[in-house]
Amino acid sequence: MGNELIKSGALPKIMETALAALQPEAAYFTLDGGDRACFYYFDMQQSSQMPALVESFFMDWHAKVSLQPVMNADDLRRGLGELMSGT
Repeated sequence: MGNELIKSGALPKIMETALAALQPEAAYFTLDGGDRACFYYFDMQQSSQMPALVESFFMDWHAKVSLQPVMNADDLRRGLGELMSGT
């Protein structure tokens, strides 16, 4: 699919649309296991946002998508505080 998107000239528009929708803190483009790959780091507030955020990758690119929740230092402090207080 990626080859067709590049040949047709559609890839830059799709990439800009994805960047606008996700508004990532960072975006990296590389290879993963011999396949084209992008790594977007963005703030997803609720899991209910998943369809709106990733469906275009399935539809436009036929892509595989993985989501991995992470915490920043403030999130970790808050989570550990809640753990220690028993809440």
